[in-house]
Amino acid sequence: MTTEEAILGRRTVRKFTQKPIPSETLWRLVDAARLAPSGSNLQPLRYRIVNERREADALFPFVRWAAYIAPRGTPTEAERPVAYIIVCAETTVRKNGYETDAGAAVENMLLLAESLDIGSCWMRAIDRSSIRKLFGFGDQIAIHSLVALGYKAEHPVTEPFAGSVRYYKDETGTLHVPKRQLSDILL
Repeated sequence: MTTEEAILGRRTVRKFTQKPIPSETLWRLVDAARLAPSGSNLQPLRYRIVNERREADALFPFVRWAAYIAPRGTPTEAERPVAYIIVCAETTVRKNGYETDAGAAVENMLLLAESLDIGSCWMRAIDRSSIRKLFGFGDQIAIHSLVALGYKAEHPVTEPFAGSVRYYKDETGTLHVPKRQLSDILL
């Protein structure tokens, strides 16, 4: 798969098979994040891989899924992510301003995951306080977001923007994601 194919083909996936992702693959995703651009090259981002079933199950209630299509967007127990990567910043390295670093790092992970045929969902609607307690993160760790991962059990499709950005599921359960056209976004 080329980089362009990964970019054009990547969609958010919220339904996963229960096949485990090898630890080495998860490390590769974090390594891809590590190599993303970082403001002033400070590299404040830190990552927590969650791939043990017990931990993944404990994390699941602290994530809010697909508000536009709730509750149909929430994975059933048989469709839940098999792994997560929690994206954090070490505030002793950089107190704030790490959000752009996180965006670049997460996009590297999402594209590599797509090239490996792994579905991903980048999430910021999360209960940071509960996640902090669950994993024992100290005060110097700021939780930015997380990436839910698993082999794809759904294949969302894009469609041209027609007045609304709201994604939806059709009668067959296929997720449709409206995207603005190139001509709509060029100034």
